Amino acid sequence: MRKSHPIRRVVLATAATVSGVVLLLTLKPASDPASASAAGAAPQQTAAAQESPQGGAQAAGSGTVTGDAARTQYGDVQVRLTVTGGRITRAEAVQAPKGGTSDQKTALAVPKLNQAAVAAQSARIDTVSGATYTSNGYKQSLQSALDKMKAPGSSPASPAAPSSGAAQTGSRTLTGGAAQTPYGPVQVRITVTDGKITEAEAVQAPKGGTSDQKTALAVPKLNQAAVAAQSARIDTVSGATYTSNGYKQSLQSALDQAGG
Repeated sequence: MRKSHPIRRVVLATAATVSGVVLLLTLKPASDPASASAAGAAPQQTAAAQESPQGGAQAAGSGTVTGDAARTQYGDVQVRLTVTGGRITRAEAVQAPKGGTSDQKTALAVPKLNQAAVAAQSARIDTVSGATYTSNGYKQSLQSALDKMKAPGSSPASPAAPSSGAAQTGSRTLTGGAAQTPYGPVQVRITVTDGKITEAEAVQAPKGGTSDQKTALAVPKLNQAAVAAQSARIDTVSGATYTSNGYKQSLQSALDQAGG
């Protein structure tokens, strides 16, 4: 019977020990809590990252916009619009004349003007009888809000824009509706070339007595202001409030025909 060599026993024992160590090292990472935690966190973080932008998204063409305050003889008028999906869904006067008979006129006019703005989806609304100043101021501030809505980078686009939306090219003349004032109608005609106002003129204006002087003072300034501003958002000429307000109303009517 042959005896095993001592060296062979040592070699076999060493090989068995090395194999056991290798096996343990192979199995250990699978039970490592840190590795398991990291593996489970990655999919959750990815899912959260995908959900986050959707939660913060805002519906296009929705929000509120406030027009500039329009000064009237009895106080400021300022309009705020709520817009949903590009359409005016609510209009309200955040400022209106107060005190004395102004309270009654404001209570009478503002609800009607709010309803008219939503119905018309533009600033082309009727003046409320007995509240001319408030109505004119309301329409000016309303138009200001509409202008902000259609300004570049703003949202939503103005609902007052015509459905065609096509840019007009060439030259044409447009005459706004006659705006009635206590001293006579004011009517504005504009010349539009390649989509820009190149000339503005009053084809009707108050006449007789002191109206002649006020018209001679105000109309040239208003004509220049219309061409410079390219809109009806122009300053009232001091001393000719009625003429200025009538001019702006008729100018806006002409701009509406031109597509804003």
